[in-house]
This record gives sequence, structure tokens and C-alpha cells, in this order.
Amino acid sequence: MLGQMMSKPLLISSLIEHAERYHAEAQIHSVNTGGGIEETSWGQVARNARAMASALTALGLEPQARCGTIAWNNRRHLELYFGVSGGGFVCHTINPRLFPEQLVYILNHAEDKVLFIDKTFVPLVAAIRDKLEHLDHIVLMEGHDAEAEQALPGLKFYDDLVASGDPAFPWPELDENTASSLCYTSGTTGNPKGVLYSHRSTVLHSFAVNFADSISFSAADIVLPVVPMFHVNAWGAPYACAQVGARMVMPGPGLDGPSLLGLIENQNVTVALGVPTIWLGLYGEAKKTGAKMASLQRTVVGGSACPPSLITAFREEYNVDTIHAWGMTEMSPIGSVNRPLAKHGDLPVEEQHKLRENQGRPVYGVELEILDESGAPLPHDGETQGDLVTRGYWIVDSYFRSSTEETLENGWFHTGDVATMDADGYVTIRDRSKDIIKSGGEWISSVELENIAIAHPDLADAAVIGATHEKWDERPILIAVKAEGADPAEADVLAFFDGKIAKWQVPDRVVFTDVLPRNATGKVLKRNLRDEFGKILLG
Repeated sequence: MLGQMMSKPLLISSLIEHAERYHAEAQIHSVNTGGGIEETSWGQVARNARAMASALTALGLEPQARCGTIAWNNRRHLELYFGVSGGGFVCHTINPRLFPEQLVYILNHAEDKVLFIDKTFVPLVAAIRDKLEHLDHIVLMEGHDAEAEQALPGLKFYDDLVASGDPAFPWPELDENTASSLCYTSGTTGNPKGVLYSHRSTVLHSFAVNFADSISFSAADIVLPVVPMFHVNAWGAPYACAQVGARMVMPGPGLDGPSLLGLIENQNVTVALGVPTIWLGLYGEAKKTGAKMASLQRTVVGGSACPPSLITAFREEYNVDTIHAWGMTEMSPIGSVNRPLAKHGDLPVEEQHKLRENQGRPVYGVELEILDESGAPLPHDGETQGDLVTRGYWIVDSYFRSSTEETLENGWFHTGDVATMDADGYVTIRDRSKDIIKSGGEWISSVELENIAIAHPDLADAAVIGATHEKWDERPILIAVKAEGADPAEADVLAFFDGKIAKWQVPDRVVFTDVLPRNATGKVLKRNLRDEFGKILLG
């Protein structure tokens, strides 16, 4: 006997329909790539998304045709999230900071038929256009622009396409398992790999984002997604905000401290999402200017571990709750979120704060486990560390144009992280498996050392790598960026570790540099640091 309840497919178009029907006047504030500010609303975003879906259909695209985007966080990009996928096509967001050879590979591997670009990226696309084997249309995400048209003959214009479309276009009734979106991993080893999301997985992920014990957007929020829309769909924020009718502030290309602080102050932002380096810059600017950030209630930090000192600074100086979240492209990306349990309210305040520093507990829909080298589960005691694996409703089953057998192992996706888990399911990422330092048979967490180093008042940034050592195989070294106006000595920095970690884990050396190499999502490129400094302890 079956239940007698309505059955409707879980579609991305249902998210924007809801926003259009019940939150049409909720404001979207957008900083344009070409300069200037636009004020729009969920109602207008929905109408333009329908018009774009109509226009793409009129271009003769086949269902499931891939439509690439190389763009910043702005209202046109937001419209494409819903117009492309809702129209039955696949929205393929592309990281513009990859090497040109990787961009060519990704565009050809995905067989993109349409490429939407911000004007910033006209020279980039012009340089590789002849190598793109499947591309039929390039669309500038602006009105008519003669200069761009000269660089890219045959260029189409976003505003023209929207004007040609039907703002009342009826969304097609798709199978909820239809592919909706495509993101490629950064490809640190080998070619980037595609992760193909479905309408079902995306809508379920949106529910999970909005759980009270997750990121928990609401219609009362004003959300600033600093995380780029080309990085795992801005952590799903556009979809989850549409689901609840949250107002949004789209920051455009300016992700520096002064620009973000101005948006937070002027737009009364309540929630902001980004990587730790973004919040370090914001904190520094707020300290410099004396800004209060009175509206900001919480920041969501992911991409890499957030230094505990920064969590403390936001909490104690600005009354801002920093929420640690963890996930990856293959997980849509939300896997765990750090929210306290009821029983934690009875703990001393210092212990409560300490508990907020890890990566949190799995949200409903995600299962996490730690395994030993043989694939056997390890104790959830908060001490034993092993390989972190996952499975769930919005976890990759197979990479694009690959197989489940090539992607999963015994039904689990291996994240590449080394972690511990306690009895309540709280996960602490100790390191990436390739970054953890193996010294004399013992493991040393580079993340733990970095968190200590970044709290030093004279350091602006820090990374730890394992350097080759003749006796111990590897030893940690600290690569550090001095704070503005500061000039710490190597001995002073090493002394800062005293009493905070076992003596044998203290780095052997401190190397000062002007800047740490990072990718487009803010992660330190440790392979570059290993290439440059990995032999520094030899000879």
C-alpha cells in the first residue's frame, strides 16, 4: 500500500517560483562588474530567469546542453542559476583563475554550447576561443558593448537575450534526477574532475542549508555571499536564499576588506559567507576604521580551517558568531556545521568556545565516518584519527564522464581529509592527507600549527609544510607573512609555540615571505610552497 500524498518533483525552478510568489519584493543589491549598483528583487530575478530560459530554448539548445559561466557574484549570474537549470539546461560555473590550459580542458570536457562571461574575462576568453571545440555562443553579461564585440566577433549580449525572451515562460516539468549544475574540482593533481548535480540533490541540499542547526537563512536575513558563485555554487546560498526569501547583497568583483566592510555597514548585512582569508581582511579593515559592523550577526567560514584567534576576535570585539562549516565540491558542499548541543549550555564558557573551533556535526542527509588504512571504522573518541569518508543524498556518485567504481570505494566517497570524530559526531579536520606531516613515525597536524601561528600579533598570514629531513623524514617549517609595520624575529615566532603544543611538534624553521600563494577559493597552494621550501632543512 502506498501513501496518498501529492508527489511533485524537486526542481530548482520551484525555488525561484516560491521566491517569486511569496517574496517578490525582497531586495537583491548587486555591485556590477562594469561599475555601479543595481537594486532588484526576487520578483524581477524570477522574470528575467524565465526570459533567459525562453531565449536559450529559442537558440535551439538541446535539453541538458551545458551553459558555462565565467562571472563574479552579481544579479545576472543569480538569474542564470535559475534560468539555465530551470529551463532544462545545465549551469556550468567555471573558476576563472585556473590556468588557460585547464579552462580549455574543462570547457571541452563539458562540451559547453554557450558561455556567459563578465567583461573582466573578455581577454581571457578571446585568447582561448579557437581551442573551444563545442562552443556555439558567447554572451557578455551586460548590454551592448562595441569594444567587447570587437574582441569577440559574433558576441551576444545578456540584456538582448533577456529582452527577446518571455518573462512568463512556463518552467518545464523535469524529472527531479535531471542534471542541473556542473562544477569542476580545482585539479591539484591531474585534470579537473566534473561534479554533476541534480535538481533533487540541489533542492535537498537547500533544505539542509536552512536547518536551524545548519546555516539557517531566513526571510529576515540580509545575506552577503563572498564565496564566489563559481565555487560550489556559492555553497548553495543562492538556492537556499530563494527557498526562504532572504534578501541578498551580491558583492561583484571587489572582495577586499574596505569594499566588503562598506557593503556590510551600508546594507545592514546579517549573514556573510566566505573563506578565512576574507575575514582576516575584513577584521583588519574594521579595526583600522573603527567600524562596528552592528548588523552582522554571524559569519559562515569554510574552505579551510578558521584560526581560533579570529573566531574569538569576532565574538568578543564585534559580537559576531563565527560558524565553522565543512564540505567540498563533491558534497554540494555542506557536510557538517558547528552548532552547539543543548547539553553544552552547562559547560564553562571557555569550554563552550573551544567546542566551536572544530568543523561540527553532520547535517541530516550526510553520513560521515573515519576509517583506518584497511577500511575499518575507527573509534569516535575525539582522539583517534583516520581517513574521513562520506555518503548521502547530495554526495557525488560518480564524476562526470566517469563511473561509480572509479569514484567510490565500498559505497563511500573518500574526502582526502584526515580527521577525528567524537561521540556526538563533531569532526575535527586534522589535515589533508597529502599535507599532514609524518615525522619520525608520528603525525603532526599542519592545521594545528597554523592556528597557533596566525594568533601571533606580528603575523598576517601563515602556512606550515613538511620539509624533507635526513633523520626524521619530515619536519614542519612555518612560512609566514609579517603584519603591516611589524618585524618579528624567527626566534620570537618559535617562542610563541611554547606551552601550546608538544616541543617535538614545534616547527624547525620560520621563513618569512611577502605573500602566500592561494587559489581562487582562498586555499594556500602548499604544493608551491613545498616546491620552493621543501629542501630547506637539507645541507
